[in-house]
Amino acid sequence: SKRIANLEARLGKKLIEPDGRHIRLTVEARELLKNVEPELISLKGLLFDHQQITDTSTLQIAASETVLAAYLGDFIRGYLQQDSSLNFTTHQTPVILEKVRAGDAALGVCAGRLANVSGLIVDPLLEENLLLVYPQPLENLQDLKVLTIDLQNPANTYLEVQLLHIGLTPLMQMDSYFAVAHLGLSGVAPALVPQGIINAMGIPAASIHHLPQPLSRPISLCYRPRSLQRERISQLRQHLLALF
Repeated sequence: SKRIANLEARLGKKLIEPDGRHIRLTVEARELLKNVEPELISLKGLLFDHQQITDTSTLQIAASETVLAAYLGDFIRGYLQQDSSLNFTTHQTPVILEKVRAGDAALGVCAGRLANVSGLIVDPLLEENLLLVYPQPLENLQDLKVLTIDLQNPANTYLEVQLLHIGLTPLMQMDSYFAVAHLGLSGVAPALVPQGIINAMGIPAASIHHLPQPLSRPISLCYRPRSLQRERISQLRQHLLALF
């Protein structure tokens, strides 16, 4: 309470207010947090750069769910035999970038176009083909309504213009490519699905259709510039590059 009172006095703003038997942040406090968030993330990243990492320290790896499911299962099983202190978590790409920038993850495995990568190094891993999944033949691919991933996600916004350019209109948008694929297989509508998910789900060839023009999504590895000074992180990066 004294620290908050001192901060309020220094800022000349009220930061907390009563909320029944509890307290809540004021509008001014929420605005302050919004303004200082980039600096807080940068500070956390700098602290990560100077943390001591031993052979048994847990390394957090943030990955796209679809990339992990499609490509990393066998890799993780094998790599844990030589480095058992890895912890993989799944997130959407904007969250992965934020976690790596803040030092909450040592490496990020991202899917989609990366926006706002300032302060990070990005290694391209794969340009993954996107295909249509539907149980019936698709004779006319012009003016087709399709199921897609969420196109409001900054990592996926580039797809909307490309889809419209080749005559495909988004019908429904999902947060999960697995949901998109299952609805496509159910015959709801043709579904735009990455090649890796098609392989992981064992979707039969008869239900896979090529687009009028090729579309793809990038898969990338991101990390803080000083991270490669840690041998464990550098070795993991090299193995991931070799995998893809």
